[in-house]
Amino acid sequence: MDAPLHAESLDVPAELALLAIDMEKYSQIPEAKMAAVRCDVDDIVATVLADCQLPDPQELHGGYKDSGDGAILLFPPSVLARLVDPLLDRLNAALTRYERQRLASSPVLRLRASVHIGPLSLPDHRGNAINDTTRLLDSQANRQALSAAKDNGGFLAAALSEIVYQRTVHSGRTQDLGSHHFLKAVARVSDKPGFEQPCRIHVPGLTGPAVHPYVTEAASSASAPSSTAQQNAASEAPAASSGGTFQFHAQVSDATIANSIETVRIDRRQR
Repeated sequence: MDAPLHAESLDVPAELALLAIDMEKYSQIPEAKMAAVRCDVDDIVATVLADCQLPDPQELHGGYKDSGDGAILLFPPSVLARLVDPLLDRLNAALTRYERQRLASSPVLRLRASVHIGPLSLPDHRGNAINDTTRLLDSQANRQALSAAKDNGGFLAAALSEIVYQRTVHSGRTQDLGSHHFLKAVARVSDKPGFEQPCRIHVPGLTGPAVHPYVTEAASSASAPSSTAQQNAASEAPAASSGGTFQFHAQVSDATIANSIETVRIDRRQR
């Protein structure tokens, strides 16, 4: 017969904001260089946290959990919005500066990140919040988004849980990031078949539609217009004997393309 539960064991733990980071291809770094690379990442993250006026997670008992190739950092829930904006874009900027200064013998630093919030027991880290944070971090959508960053000169991709997105971006608590900077997706992890959650993907410097072609787990309503909208747009478009509409997310330099474009109309509307 099971022992009765104590009343305090049924209490919901205090809510915490969670930021997880993970280095791409850390296991491929030569063992002799792993410690130095990890030290560089820790220094970059600490500098960005201070720049965003965020508290040091290590001042919270159990507020820092090392994962080998990354870490999970815990914060009071009141600073949740700052973990999204300005932290994510400033972290990417810091990684960009590191890339310009790193020695040729040092590996490129690219990070995946995730931001979540939920009740969590400390210092033992018991609770679904930390599990969901790591699964958002490892999700296929987030891994694919890092390819978008890589192809566009970036060094970071991040997955936000839906509750984080709603409390921060949707609620207007992010000054420099709007809904168009995020791609609505579904977080799934190949070796966790029972995990499936909506999330928002952010790649600093790119809009959600620019990331969409890379993410197979993108929600169908994230950026694709409905068939009715497509038909209306087609009926309103002026007739033309030739030509087309193209989206470029970087400077066009290939002569095959650049020399074949005769007329360009720039649409600066945010999508």
